[in-house]
Amino acid sequence: MNSFKVLQKVLSNHPKSREIISASLGAFTAILLLMSLISRLQLTMEMELLVLASMGASTFLLFVLPHSPMAQPWPLMAGHLIAAVVGVNCNYWIADPIIATATAVGLSVLLMHLLHALHPPAAATAIIAVIGLPEHSAIAWQFVYAVVIINAGGLLFLSLLINNLLPGRHYPQRDSHHKHHQQFIKSADEKLLLNEADFQWALSQIDTVIDVSETDLVDLYEFAAEHAEQRNINQKNKN
Repeated sequence: MNSFKVLQKVLSNHPKSREIISASLGAFTAILLLMSLISRLQLTMEMELLVLASMGASTFLLFVLPHSPMAQPWPLMAGHLIAAVVGVNCNYWIADPIIATATAVGLSVLLMHLLHALHPPAAATAIIAVIGLPEHSAIAWQFVYAVVIINAGGLLFLSLLINNLLPGRHYPQRDSHHKHHQQFIKSADEKLLLNEADFQWALSQIDTVIDVSETDLVDLYEFAAEHAEQRNINQKNKN
């Protein structure tokens, strides 16, 4: 009881308490339902472990970072499919397990980049396909079906269901601005206005991947610009 009161106090003082609770409840519900489903499919214990191995990381993305570009439906499904297929083929064609594992991860990352399907948990899928499956086994392609249909497909369905039932959330990410956007446009100096195209160009100039959408960057910029303007006004009033 004391622990519960401490947790309640911490959450009540946290600025993002609703988001923390939503993420935790969403992840709990998704894992509970997905594991219940898998337990009813009468898979072998080996296959259950292989299917579940990368599920935790995908669940984290889908419910803790549902607006992340890496948590959207296409990266989720395509990322796991790419990694599973690449991993199974590396397992089959490359005899050395160390080289096979490294090749599977590297090639999966390359293909995910090229297909705009970056999903970090898929790297675990590639590794599992190499070191978790018997060599030249018929179970290998069953693993591909199981990972994509049961793991990724099940998580996608649950994410669509749960995230859209939780208050203040929507999934998948929409190219729509925060409600504050229109108010900012009306009041801001035209010289300060930036849009998605500006941020898309700016992101293209940075030689790295930033896990945030252009729409979210515009909203962040507008909040920051408004805060800076208010700070300058307050500073002038003090002087």
